[in-house]
Amino acid sequence: MDASSGRNPTTSARGPSGSIVTPLEETAEAYRRFASVEARGRSPLYERLAERIASDSEVLNFLQTLPKPKRQPNLLFAAVRYRLGTPVDWPGFRDRLFAEPAAVHRVMMARSTQTNEPARCATLLPLLALLPQPLALIEVGASAGLCLLPDLYGYDYGQARLLPACSTTGTPVFPCAASGGAPLPCALPQVVWRAGLDLSPLCAADPAHREWLECLVWPEQTDRLGRLRQALKLAAEEPPQIVAGDLSNDLARLVAQAPTGSTRVIFHTAVLGYVARAAREAFAADVRQAADHWIANETPAVIPGISSHFVEQARGRFLVCLNGRPMAWADPHGAALEWIDQPA
Repeated sequence: MDASSGRNPTTSARGPSGSIVTPLEETAEAYRRFASVEARGRSPLYERLAERIASDSEVLNFLQTLPKPKRQPNLLFAAVRYRLGTPVDWPGFRDRLFAEPAAVHRVMMARSTQTNEPARCATLLPLLALLPQPLALIEVGASAGLCLLPDLYGYDYGQARLLPACSTTGTPVFPCAASGGAPLPCALPQVVWRAGLDLSPLCAADPAHREWLECLVWPEQTDRLGRLRQALKLAAEEPPQIVAGDLSNDLARLVAQAPTGSTRVIFHTAVLGYVARAAREAFAADVRQAADHWIANETPAVIPGISSHFVEQARGRFLVCLNGRPMAWADPHGAALEWIDQPA
């Protein structure tokens, strides 16, 4: 995952009215937005913590000691849990943070939000199944490579259920509420080759890496955590190739390794928000040349070429695009897929 932000975290920004917004105020607003848009309805604990952080000058000042890309709520919460355990309330969180602020700071500097949510495969699967088979999958920001295994998972779309031929009681089955006439596949895609690219690849067989990924699952989402553990076990048994590198310099070399006769598909989920705008634009131009198809699953504001209409309609959702064309709205963690009516 490329975590460059392209902005100087010490520079004041301008708010919607044109007034100067200090870095402290900008961080506070980011936590308020996280509470109301991302955590609400998904994690009561994270919603409460983010709301309190937005008005706590000591915690905000602690966050200012970090580069701007490292101040995000998911990273802070996961770092505290990873180092000091999961708090149950605001006093418990604050006590943990200030008991070992230097240790939490070190974790946040060393780690990134490589969430690697395998349930996002449920929102990618309809597009993957529509493409000419067999597929060669190349994931940008692959983390431990869990999203590179869509053909090894099961899926429950309500009106359709898919399981791999080799499924067992340990196979994760991802529930995804599909609507809007989504073209649900009758069979899993045929994947003949898969590889990932990441600045700091994780290994599903490494206990410390597994623990970090588990800390990135929000506390109340126990079912999601269980499915993550199942996916990690699969990835440890059949590890996909993951190469250390960045999307600007190393992607074309990796794509060139895909076998002839396969459809080369470059995809990414929740990655472009960590990439500077100029690098995103360059990537969008490069990816069209490097692969046969490009699937993006991101907040619409960071996908190059997406109109303001989709940005305004997002409301905390991801936009799934095929070759730059919006195809569906998706829950950020893969729990829902709403197909978008396409013009004739």
